[in-house]
Amino acid sequence: MSVKTPANETDTKESRLKRYLKQKASDGEMYFKSKFIADEVGLSPKEIGALMVKLRDSASDIEIEKWSYTSATTWRVTPA
Repeated sequence: MSVKTPANETDTKESRLKRYLKQKASDGEMYFKSKFIADEVGLSPKEIGALMVKLRDSASDIEIEKWSYTSATTWRVTPA
């Protein structure tokens, strides 16, 4: 039996979030707050926020932009 390392867990969470964002933004743009999609992707809003910063720098097939802040960060995602 293998033990998951924290790095593998992060990769799994990151790829799950990236797949979700690509699917939702496939027809154009998507705006969201982490707290409203947390249940759909199985992550906490805090995890999503941290992963969005990573994905913004590393994802080549979607564009991620910090859009606004009103009680929580709103993110804008578009296909690249």
